[in-house]
Formats: sequence, C-alpha cells, structure tokens
Amino acid sequence: MKRRTFVQRIGSILAVLGVTEVEWLTLSDRYSQALAQPSARKLALLIGINQYQKSPSLSGCLTDVELQKELLIHRFGFQSSDILTLTDEQASRKSIEAAFEEHLGKQTKADDVVVFHFSGYGTRIKSGQFIDTVQNALVPSHEHQDTQDKKIVNYILEETVQLLLRSLPTNQVTAVLDTSYYAPTKVQPTAWRIRARHELPDAQLATAELEFLQQLKSQNSGLNSGVVLSATSDPQQLAMEALFSGFSAGLFTYALTQYLWETTPAATIQFSLSHVGSSIHKLGSKQQPGLLSEPKTQQGGLTIENLLPEPTVSAEGAIKAIEDEGKTTHLWLAGIPPQVLEYYGVNSRLTLSTGEQLILRSRTGLTAKAQISKVKGESSLQVGQLYQEVVRVLPRSVSLTVALDTGLERIERVDATSAFASVNHISTVVAGEQPADCVFGKLLETPSRYGLFTPGGELIPNTAGEVGEAVKLAVQRLVPKLPILLAAKLWRLTENEGSSRLPIKATLEIINGLSSRVVMQRETTRTLDAEKRHGKSLLTVLSNPTVPIGSRMQYKLQNKSDRPVYLMLLGLKNDRTAIAFYPWQSPQESTSIDSKSLFQQVAIAPGQTLTLPKNITASEWVIPGPAYECEHQLILSTAPFRETLGHLETSKYPITDQRPFGALLNSLEIAQALLQDLHNASAVKSDINGISADSYVLDVNNWASFNFDFQVV
Repeated sequence: MKRRTFVQRIGSILAVLGVTEVEWLTLSDRYSQALAQPSARKLALLIGINQYQKSPSLSGCLTDVELQKELLIHRFGFQSSDILTLTDEQASRKSIEAAFEEHLGKQTKADDVVVFHFSGYGTRIKSGQFIDTVQNALVPSHEHQDTQDKKIVNYILEETVQLLLRSLPTNQVTAVLDTSYYAPTKVQPTAWRIRARHELPDAQLATAELEFLQQLKSQNSGLNSGVVLSATSDPQQLAMEALFSGFSAGLFTYALTQYLWETTPAATIQFSLSHVGSSIHKLGSKQQPGLLSEPKTQQGGLTIENLLPEPTVSAEGAIKAIEDEGKTTHLWLAGIPPQVLEYYGVNSRLTLSTGEQLILRSRTGLTAKAQISKVKGESSLQVGQLYQEVVRVLPRSVSLTVALDTGLERIERVDATSAFASVNHISTVVAGEQPADCVFGKLLETPSRYGLFTPGGELIPNTAGEVGEAVKLAVQRLVPKLPILLAAKLWRLTENEGSSRLPIKATLEIINGLSSRVVMQRETTRTLDAEKRHGKSLLTVLSNPTVPIGSRMQYKLQNKSDRPVYLMLLGLKNDRTAIAFYPWQSPQESTSIDSKSLFQQVAIAPGQTLTLPKNITASEWVIPGPAYECEHQLILSTAPFRETLGHLETSKYPITDQRPFGALLNSLEIAQALLQDLHNASAVKSDINGISADSYVLDVNNWASFNFDFQVV
C-alpha cells in the first residue's frame, strides 16, 4: 500500500494508512461513532510504559495515555472513574491481564463502549508447535519472569489481546496499539525513538501466558469483535515517538487524538485525510498506521450525523482547571496542530461557547495558562468547557533546527556546528535532545557520505554527498536547501482548516477529456450550516490521493463568504525544491510593453467558484515524471497579497518561462511576505495590547489555509 492511501489530519497526521482511503474513513467513523454512543456506559483501559527493566527508556508513552484520557473525558463524555490507567511499574503482564478482566470483562454489558490503548515496546517471539513460528507481542514493564532463567519472558501476545477484546459482550470496542514489532539492527539517522525491541533468539514465553491464551481460546466464541488500530500496517515498519516542544508522544496517538479534537460530523472525511495523514507526513515520517482487525459485519448507523454526540462543536482543547478566583485557567492544547503548537504565542486568543475569550499567557508542553478577557457580569468558566481558536499569534523569528546525529564523531559534530552557525536562521541541537526539523548525519549504507534526513530517518532526496566529503563542505553544499525547508515550515504554520471562520471549499481534480475526477477535497468545517452539518452529502467517494504521471490537474476554489478572497499557492516537491502558482498577466492585461507589473492578484468574488489555472492555455497543467511526493499549501485571505506579489516581481524570471506552476525563487522571503500579508489582513491588532512587534497576529475570520499532500505515481 502507498503511504498516501492513509492521507487526508493522523494524518491529521495524519498521511499514510496501509488501507484504502475509504477503509480509513470508515475506520475513523467507527472510532468516533463508538466513542459517541450517548446512552451506553463508556469504559477505558489505558496503558503506557516509558520505564522498562532491561530495555532503554521511552519518553512518549505516558503522554499518549494522557492524550487519550483527556480526549475521552472532555470530547466524548467518559467519566474519569470509568477510565483505568496502568503506567510504568504498574503495567506488568499479570496486572494488565487482570485489569482487563476486572475493569472491562466484569463490567461491560451489551452495547457498552470500550476503549483499550497500549503504548510501549513491541517485539517478536518464536512460539507454538513449530520453532519457526514468530508471533507479535507487547512488552510489559517487567519483561522477564522473576526466576534464574532469563530466557523466560513475560510478553503479552497480540493474539491474547485480540481474544480478550472478542471476549467482551459488545461490538463497540476500539483498541489502539501504538507500538511495532520489528527492530532493525541499524537505522538511518533519526531524531526520534523507535517503539520496537529486538527479538531475543532464545526467549521462551512464560507458561502462565501460554496457559492464559489457551483458556481464552477455549472460552471465546469469537462472536463479538471490534476495531483494532495499529501504529503500523507492515511488519517491517517502525512505530515512532517524536520529541515536540516540551513533551514526547507517539506519532500515531498524537495525530489520531488531535484529529478527533477538531473533527465534526460534517468534517469527518476532510479531517481524517488532513489532520491524520498530512500531520504525520509533514512531521517527517512515512509510518503507515493500519487496521489490524474490524467487526466481521458492517454495523448500522454509520451515517455522518451519528459520529459525535451533541453538541457537535469541534474544539482546540478544554479547560482543565480554574484558579485565582476564576481569573486564570489551565488549558489542554491537544487540538492545536502539532506543527503550530511549538510557536503558538503569548496573547493568542481562544473563545468559549459563552462568548468569553481566553488570552494565552504561557505554555508548557500541551498545557497553558490563560486569563479571561474582561467581560460584563460574572464569569461562567467551568472545568471541561471546550474552546476554539480566535487569534493566532506567531513569532517572526522562526528558525530551522538541524539535529546532529549522535552517530557522528565528536570532531564531526564540532565542524558541523561551526559550519551551520554561519548560516542565517539555522540552529543546531543534538538529535533526541530537542525538537528538530531535519537531521544531519551519515548514510547507513555508505558511512563516509553525509546527507540530510527527515526527523523520522528518511533521506531527503538530492542531499547525499560524495564519498569522503568533508563535513564543512557538506554543510556548504546543503545551504541552498535550508531556506526552502524553513519556508515550508513557515507556510505550514498558517494551516487552519479546523479553526478558520472564512467559508472556503477547495477541490483538486484530474481532468480526463471533458470529465474530471476528484483527488482531494478540503473545506473550512466551522463555517458549515446546520443542514450540511447533518447531511450525508460529504460521504462522496474520494479517490486515493495519488496522481498518475502525465495527468492534467486543476483546483476548484469556492468562496462561500460575502467578501472577495485572494489566493496564493506555494508548495514542495520531494527533492525539496519549492514550487508556486504564478498569476502571470496576459499581454492584453498589461497596460504597456514596459509595464513592470508581471503578476496580478488571484481574486474570487463572493459566492463564486474559481478554476485554477483559469484560462485555456494555462489549463494544460500536466504533471511531469518521474514519481515524486508533492505538497501544496493553498492560502486564502480577505486582503490582497501585496507584499507577496511585490517580492515575486523582484525575482528574475525568464520571460519565456511563464508557466502557471514552476520553481519558486527566494522561497524564504516569499513565505515571510505571505505571513506579513495575513498579518496585515487581520483587524485585531489595535484591540490587543501587549503583543510584541516581533509577532504576526492572524485572525481566523480573515484567512483559510489548506494543505494538499499527494503522491505522483
């Protein structure tokens, strides 16, 4: 399966599923539907293990448990008393299996909702009648049995978990396994940890586990089944946990829960594609989550209006605590897109359903402190209230962080640090110690060659050097690539499909003769009316986000607002070259042959739909080969992009090369100008005191930004 069959945010985040897109949509629908059952009791068992007796520590598993718990309580109405968590030392094999039987097995009734989550190491073990039979297993905190024989291990077989799930008297069961089982001996340079432990060749499964498995097999009729989501869809894939700003988390868990915070019934399809798929890919991973098992028969009621409980309000998070006589709140920020969260600045504003606004004052990891803005009368703040984004404050001084792989020798790290220090807007860290946008290291297959890698360990195409290249020369060679990566980081900070109040719909199509086929679709979901919010029209079948080489493509952009909007399109090809749509003026539109203005604003009138490219000549937008990954960021604003077009016009473009889509020169300056244009379009600056001049202030009423991420094959 292609990585992009999972895509369009875990996609977000999120993208990347090892099943077809329609299967993923159905899968995410089932997960939402199961969590949203209004009358049934809701039970959850959440397990996260960072600390192991014999294995290196992980760091994101306890965060995963917290991410799931906060989601279940504040978004899906679980009672805290019905959620049992086992972490670190508590999560032995015996404790996990006992908790499953006591907390879930003895309490669950027909039609109850059950969620089981595991974050930790996975591994493989030879077991069964034949010595070459290898099974997947979860690794509890106490890996070895307390005996003199260290070959005896206390693993929990994946088969045991599935039988336990099927033993429950309800089909409303969802399991999330954020782990993987195959651990390679060596990996490419990466900034993240891998959730897989090496297989022990002489390991023997504890007798108690084998006996428990046989007991389950004899008792389990297998009539009931549920949905089991796995962090990987292929035995050779690696489940990874990423280091973010102030916390670590499993890529799969973070992207899935972030998607579910912001999704609404009307946006399930769009968000399952964007938040889940695009989120994972943009973070730098090709990890492909998959469907391990599902109910044998399709359950009824999987219509879009049944997915979430009333009220059908999406959110960026919830109030966790209130202090200082109601003046200060503690916020849970798990619904903010991960690429935005790190730079979510002080004085960003959030609104409650009551109309009251919260002003962000500080952030630590996934939590923040906020003050309530002045309101008339008594404040109605309550723990658990959901909030939505109103104003996004971003710093102007965003840099690209390059992690130096720990496999580099000391002198290599010294030389690399010195060389990168001479490049503007670039900072270096040690891989695994702080968040990073890319990794500088040696190629696994040719250790004498240096290259640039994604945080997930994928070599960025066209960044590998020659054999024997000096470190400083390697950095100099990579310098032209770095501003492009930083530019992409900046325009991704504008993504706001979930929070924008500017009603826009965007569709990417392939043209065949006189007909067209939808590839991907995006829509600002908070602007949908009640009729569409509960309608089934969004359940249109979208093809997998892949585009055949040689295809003709076009965008259709629908402005549903009462104001004209203006468009910019920027993007990346997988060789990390920046691309853009160029709004060239046709000769008849230029006032004279000496006119300095080469570009015109792309405007969409209120209630109108624009096709891009929009004229007959430009419609020959043919996708060239060879195969590659492509990312487009469509940014729409209520004000013209004057700064951006001004910078575009200062670049030297061959007058004979006026194609609608082409290489973007000066990409970093263009991205900075684009943020300035969005800042200029926002009318809130005079209303907010204390915002630094070194910040961009963006109002969700004035811009919408979509990410289209697809594979050319």
